[in-house]
Amino acid sequence: MKIFTWHIHGSYLYYLSQGNYTIYIPTKEEKTEGYYGRGETFPFGDNVIEIPADEVKNHQFDCILFQTNQNYLKDQYEILSEEQRELPKIYIEHDPPRQHPTDTRHVVDDPEITLVHVTHFNNLMWNSNGTPTRVIEHGVTDPGISYSGHLSKGIVVINNLPARGRLLGFDIFQDVRQRVPLDLVGMGTGSWGLGEVLHPQLPEFQSRYRFFFNPIRYTSLGLAICEAMMMGIPVVGLATTELSAVIDNGYSGFIHTDINYLVEKMKMLIDDPELAKEIGNNGREVALQRFNIVRFTQDWEQLFAEVTGKKQSISISA
Repeated sequence: MKIFTWHIHGSYLYYLSQGNYTIYIPTKEEKTEGYYGRGETFPFGDNVIEIPADEVKNHQFDCILFQTNQNYLKDQYEILSEEQRELPKIYIEHDPPRQHPTDTRHVVDDPEITLVHVTHFNNLMWNSNGTPTRVIEHGVTDPGISYSGHLSKGIVVINNLPARGRLLGFDIFQDVRQRVPLDLVGMGTGSWGLGEVLHPQLPEFQSRYRFFFNPIRYTSLGLAICEAMMMGIPVVGLATTELSAVIDNGYSGFIHTDINYLVEKMKMLIDDPELAKEIGNNGREVALQRFNIVRFTQDWEQLFAEVTGKKQSISISA
C-alpha cells in the first residue's frame, strides 16, 4: 500500500510509519511546512520515502492523506496531478476546533473523504458536516526504558509554550512552578525552560522525573502524555478535553480543573516516591491496553484497505 502525505507532526508520522505500508512525503529545498522530508530527529525506517515536490506527479499512490487545511485547500492542487486527486482520500484532524468549541464546521465537507479524529472528544466537538468520520486513538511504542523518578520534581514537555500562551497553559505553568519544582523542555522555551530534548533522547531524560505535568487547557491528547504513561511516569493534568476520559483520577494519575488540588497532588508525589511508582504503573497498564502501537497500526491498515477497496469497487462497477 502506497500512502502519500506531508510531514506535519514528526512524532505522529513516526508512529504512523510503524504500520505495514509505505509512506511517501514531498520535499522542497526551502523546507516549508510539510516539505521537511525525513529530517534527522526521528529514526524512520525504509518505508518512509522522500520525493521532490516537483516529481510527485510522476509517482503512483493508493491513497492521499491530508493533515492540515493547507494540505487540503492548497498543497494538493500544487503538487498532485488531476488523476492523483481522484484517489481515495483521508484527512487526519489532529486538533479540536479553535474558533468555536461546538459550532465550528470542518474544512472537509465531502462524503467521499474519510475524516479521522485522533480523540473521541475531537469527534464530539467538531461539526464534521456530512463527511464520514472515524476515531483512531494514538499509539506509541514502548521505549524499553524504566521509570526511576529519582528527581523530586516534575517535567513539562511542550514546544514554544511561552509564545502559545493561555491555550497551552503558560500562565498555569508559571503559577505552579512557584509552588512545585518543575522543569520545562521543548523548542522555544526561552529562559523558562531547558530547551529542546530530541524525541529519541526524551524517554531516558524524562524517566528521572517524579511526575509529568500537563498544564494545557484545550488541545488534543498530546502524544507526550501517551509516551509518559507508556513509561510508567505518573501524569498530573487538567481534567479537560480527552484527558478526562483517559486518567482514572487517583488511580492512574491525577486530573482536576482546580489547580490547587493538582499542586497538592504533585507535592504528595514528591513526598511519596512509592505512591508515584504505583500511580505510574497503573497508568502504564492503561497505555499498554489503549495506546499500544499494534492496535494503532492495525486500525490504520484496516482503514487504508477500506477506502482503497471502496474506490476500486466503485470504479469497477462504473
